[in-house]
Amino acid sequence: MACVAEALGMALPGSSSPPAEDPDGKRDEYFAQIAEAMMNLLATGLLPSDIITKKSLENAVAIGAATGGSTNIALHLPAIAYELGITLTLQEIHEISQRTPILADLRPGGKYVMLDLHKVGGVPAVLKALLDAGCLHGDCMTVTGKTMAENLKDVVIPTEQLVVRTTANAVSPTGGLVAVYGNLATLGGVVKTAGVKKLAHTGPAKVYDSEQDAMAAVQARQIEKGDVVVIRNEGPKGGPGMREMLGVTAAIVGQGLGNDVALLTDGRFSGATKGLMVGHVCPEASEGGVIGLVQNGDQITVDAEKFELTVHVTDEILAERRKDWKPLPPRYTKGVLAKFARTVGPACEGAVTH
Repeated sequence: MACVAEALGMALPGSSSPPAEDPDGKRDEYFAQIAEAMMNLLATGLLPSDIITKKSLENAVAIGAATGGSTNIALHLPAIAYELGITLTLQEIHEISQRTPILADLRPGGKYVMLDLHKVGGVPAVLKALLDAGCLHGDCMTVTGKTMAENLKDVVIPTEQLVVRTTANAVSPTGGLVAVYGNLATLGGVVKTAGVKKLAHTGPAKVYDSEQDAMAAVQARQIEKGDVVVIRNEGPKGGPGMREMLGVTAAIVGQGLGNDVALLTDGRFSGATKGLMVGHVCPEASEGGVIGLVQNGDQITVDAEKFELTVHVTDEILAERRKDWKPLPPRYTKGVLAKFARTVGPACEGAVTH
């Protein structure tokens, strides 16, 4: 997300990569530069709404795709866009990712870490590679008071390194994030594909109504090769708040099933997830989404190459199940979380409150 802040134009170039404990004192330098930039912004009257535009949001998606970054960009960027009256859809994020190569070989899908990126030029090096590849809008304004292209004019990508690539030797020809659709996600779901070895899977559902139930099943060794683990009622409304299923996915990988099991949820995963995992399934179970109608043993296909998420159950059977379906009682009936659950929108629109 720090990379995203730079690509969005809202952070100083190079400021997101220095390590927390930096012997070179780069962070101290940036503190001074940030203070100067703030005073300059006040003097010039340049506003966030002048910087955050549809084009700059597309730049932010592009660097997320090019770094194999977090599925959280599919939440945060539409939410930021909403605050400014801009629409950024899940499908648009998918399309940007499909035309953006992975140019930074970073973990968890790649080999290197942020410190390695910092040593070869930081985020500006990736932005320069994207600009040279025609994948970045160079005319977007930034907090420096200059355009993105002007900020990157003197950036040179070192040749004797493999952290930041060009399109000629890209890690992947397409970005690290895709949207999937089908009867199980009519409004979409999100898959992080960077570093995932198996991009398609069909198998029987193992259904759990909470993260805790799913974790208990994993720890009890109830998940088998070929299964599709379904964790529901963890979306923006049902959670409430979309907890990360990172513990469950880590436990599955830890049992050696990372390449043999798929997992889908109306919750989220974040960037450290491994294996074929679908998050942000919309509509969520608490809103009457089909994920709430899935039963143990239903055959489910997750295909990140064909962008498909389907439960192989007829419309007639799903309609019969819907007659008996009732949402789970809300986890909170008063206080801020109850209010949040009542007012929050779907994940595909950034899970913003209305």
